[in-house]
Amino acid sequence: MPDTPNNLKQFYILWSTQSLSQLGSAMTTFSLTLWLYQSTGSALRTAFLMVYSYVPYVAVSIFAGALSDRWDKKKTMLACDTFAACCTVCTLFLLVNGRLCPWHLYVLNILTGLMNTVQDPASNVAFTLITPKDAFHRTSGLMSLSRSLISVFQPVLATSLYSLGGVRLVAAVDLFTFLIAFLALAFFIKLPDVPSGQPAHAEASLTDSVRSGLAYLRDHRLVFLLIQFLAGVNLVASAFDAVLPAYILPNRAGGEAALGLVTAAAGASMLLGSLAVSALPAPRDRVRMILYTMVFSLTADNFLMPFTNRPWLWCVAQFLGYFPVSFMSASMDVVVRSSIPAEMQGRVYACRNTLQFFTIPVGYLLGGFLTDHVFEPLIRTSSPDSLPVRLFGAEKGAGAGMVIFLLGVTAVLICSLYGFLLRPYSFKEPVSDSIRKDKD
Repeated sequence: MPDTPNNLKQFYILWSTQSLSQLGSAMTTFSLTLWLYQSTGSALRTAFLMVYSYVPYVAVSIFAGALSDRWDKKKTMLACDTFAACCTVCTLFLLVNGRLCPWHLYVLNILTGLMNTVQDPASNVAFTLITPKDAFHRTSGLMSLSRSLISVFQPVLATSLYSLGGVRLVAAVDLFTFLIAFLALAFFIKLPDVPSGQPAHAEASLTDSVRSGLAYLRDHRLVFLLIQFLAGVNLVASAFDAVLPAYILPNRAGGEAALGLVTAAAGASMLLGSLAVSALPAPRDRVRMILYTMVFSLTADNFLMPFTNRPWLWCVAQFLGYFPVSFMSASMDVVVRSSIPAEMQGRVYACRNTLQFFTIPVGYLLGGFLTDHVFEPLIRTSSPDSLPVRLFGAEKGAGAGMVIFLLGVTAVLICSLYGFLLRPYSFKEPVSDSIRKDKD
């Protein structure tokens, strides 16, 4: 099928409206992070927001993807979007009545995480169904672009709206973006039928469906190794995200505006990276692209951020760390999407989500725990002449900076290990129906 604007019309509608709704949800998440840290002053309790969102996601995804393969994708997405909107309404109701507590947010995040286990595989398959195969590279770049735009505008808009009307105003905007996405999906998107490459799947048990997804990954070792590698990347990145507010908010040069600026710098960097991905030709080897970009990303950010107290240098660190992410994301998306048949994607994506994202709640817990209970107390009890104080300072937030540096060291070890394991593999254009295997 030729890659023409008409063939991509459905993609553009779904992509733009879903991205708008994701922006609204991201702004709500950011504003609730500010509200919770200001209410508790604890990096660990704030990190629990993401922990409670991701734990059910990774625990149930492996089964939910098998269900997603059986269910109507459009109806599934509409139901999940509606459920997410109801969670936002509950948050708004509790806040307006002065009853919002941290545990309310934890419960709502658990429910949202469970919903995402079904929504994400259905959404991935929906985009595959409405995208011509020869447009995968371009559309992967566009989806990376939208994620970047969300990262840019989320902190700026959320901080501005939060200062004007608090969480209430941010949640109201979130609900408006949901309505636009819901109406567009309900009335303007028609998804084609999923190819029936495995007619027996409808009669297969849930356990058999899960096994088939895991077996597919086991038989495609390159994809499986890349998933393991990105699980390690997610461990470092999520721990960094948990620590970042505890590093910037109490800093004398920091605060809410600085955190928003630094987060926006990361988004702006990803935006430029996404534009570069869309404009540049496909890389010669996507495996090398994934490896090299992550080595640079994790070391540049983590080794520069903790050694400065100047917001513009924090922004430089974020820019260097996040610019390569779009190149990694687009390459991984093409490898996976090109390697998995559409009728298998729900199951395989769900298995991938469990294996690749289970380290995210672990990272958030680890980052919050190390900051609150190990390195902040270590800095407080260290003498002024000790090496930690000389390197990272003695004020509140210095322990968080030390954690960020150690996460960079961990990233170097992870990248070195998987650089060795992935050395025999490559994935080059044009893609074929099966990925390249080990030369053995």
